Amino acid sequence: QVQLVESGGGLVQAGGSLRLSCAASGGTFSRYAMGWFRQAPGKEREFVAARRWSSYGYYADSVKGRFTISRDNANDTVSLQMNSLKPEDTAVYYCAAKWDSGLLDRGYAYWGQGTQVTVSS
Repeated sequence: QVQLVESGGGLVQAGGSLRLSCAASGGTFSRYAMGWFRQAPGKEREFVAARRWSSYGYYADSVKGRFTISRDNANDTVSLQMNSLKPEDTAVYYCAAKWDSGLLDRGYAYWGQGTQVTVSS
């Protein structure tokens, strides 16, 4: 059973930056694809970014060029660097993990508790 714990959310002004981190435990980190999702009030949860053990990041069009997902495979952590934040990025952000197969924007079995990101205009 994989456990995921996010940290790093908060309040930031538009144009600012935040870095989210997710610590994974209880599984073999190299076997999992890691992703970030978000859910804004009144909206469905949506894919943000994901990365396999050793490959490039894969991003939703809405964050491409502004967000960067990275993995520290030695420490079983995944991070999301968010730059040029916009008010529409406001949401609860979730870290997720799944067996490393298939499409990166779906099929995640393990989820963190979420961390709030609020971008003020």
